[in-house]
Amino acid sequence: MLKRAREIGNIIRNSKEIHIVSHIDADGITAGAIALQTLKRLGKEHSIEFVKQLDNQVLEKLGNENHELVWFTDLGSNISTNYSDINKIITDHHKCPKNSDYNFHLNPHLFGLDGSTEISGAGTTYLVSKTIDKNNMDLSSLAIVGACGDLQNRRYGKLHGLNRKILSDGEKIGVISSKMDIQFFGRETRPVYKLLQFSSDPLIPGISGRESSCISFLQETGIKMKDGDNWRRWVDLSKDERKKIISNISQILLTKGFGHKITKRIIGEIYILSQEKEGTELHDVKEYATLLNSTARYGQYDVGLEVCLGDRDKYLKEALNLLRGHRHNLVEGLRFAKEEGIFKRDYLQFFHAGTGIRDTIVGIVANMLLNSEETSNTLPLIGFADKGNNEVKASARATQELVDKGLDLSSAMRKAAKQLDGVGGGHNIAAGATIPKGKEEEFLDILEQEIKTQLSSSV
Repeated sequence: MLKRAREIGNIIRNSKEIHIVSHIDADGITAGAIALQTLKRLGKEHSIEFVKQLDNQVLEKLGNENHELVWFTDLGSNISTNYSDINKIITDHHKCPKNSDYNFHLNPHLFGLDGSTEISGAGTTYLVSKTIDKNNMDLSSLAIVGACGDLQNRRYGKLHGLNRKILSDGEKIGVISSKMDIQFFGRETRPVYKLLQFSSDPLIPGISGRESSCISFLQETGIKMKDGDNWRRWVDLSKDERKKIISNISQILLTKGFGHKITKRIIGEIYILSQEKEGTELHDVKEYATLLNSTARYGQYDVGLEVCLGDRDKYLKEALNLLRGHRHNLVEGLRFAKEEGIFKRDYLQFFHAGTGIRDTIVGIVANMLLNSEETSNTLPLIGFADKGNNEVKASARATQELVDKGLDLSSAMRKAAKQLDGVGGGHNIAAGATIPKGKEEEFLDILEQEIKTQLSSSV
């Protein structure tokens, strides 16, 4: 992979003008920022755009623009064998055709590695950046934000594979640090009772989703919730207070029969951006990634990009405003999906949000729902949302247990969408597709058969 990264680095050095095309999630924004910063430091003429997906319309536009070189980050794997009229380099981590092993394509799957757990799009982009100049090691922090934004730390409760080498780079130069702590989201910014209320992996029976129960739990545990007029956050608690909460949560889970494997998920490795202010949305990597999602998924790509490039004034303020709206939309999206209903089939479950949830966040809502009481964790969950232009977005999410049994959502979604003249792909645990509106039932029939075949053949 490093040899391939060096080859791509040489292509960049020998080009005068480079156009970056990246994806609209946290991994895509950080990948785009790493690429842009690399080109700026090289003094290259550059430009950047963010896209939901690489469809024919986007590719034709790029072909007509006649860029000297197009750098695809966190996408592009499925076009590597086509569109020879676009002079391109690709740093991606999504599943790709086996016959796409070209010197311009850096992808872990081409080297026997898993792109859903071992390295992200930001990570592959960082590898190229580092081969160009070792001084770019400071960009390792953005690569870790991208990896955690893509939930690459979820399977093992910590980063794995090449991600650990990137983490080591960041630790060496002091831009990032790691430690063991509670895995629930919001350690830095949420009041402790809110951190527990929105806990989902694992769900805490009788506590998750119930504000009053969270407050009662903390009172019974002897945790002071306020310091003067301010709500105390997880980072404000003493070591003993944190231990007490974790111990009591573990006891609840074990008493309810969740077992040690699930109970252990409460604790994991967390990542801190050492140069950011404690208690802000940028100090904890998970919260940073969510902030970026709240910009890109609403079309405000430049806001997230500028934050990644170092803005801590105008664009950060805009990002925080967007984050408030994003949180509201996720809460409303969850409520809407639950009201519309989760429908179960033999091998999958699904909901259809229509225009009730944005197509750009339906995957996040699906992921949150998969860890809720309304769904079954033994079935993959598919969320539909209207995209406009007579198209529907389908986002699929599954548990690691299903993947271990042979499920590959990327392959299943791609095959099902292709039969309906749509496009699909992603990772084994999380994938997406765009299909013609009105074909949802047909899509589910094909997808269910694919999933059945995958799970049956692995037994």
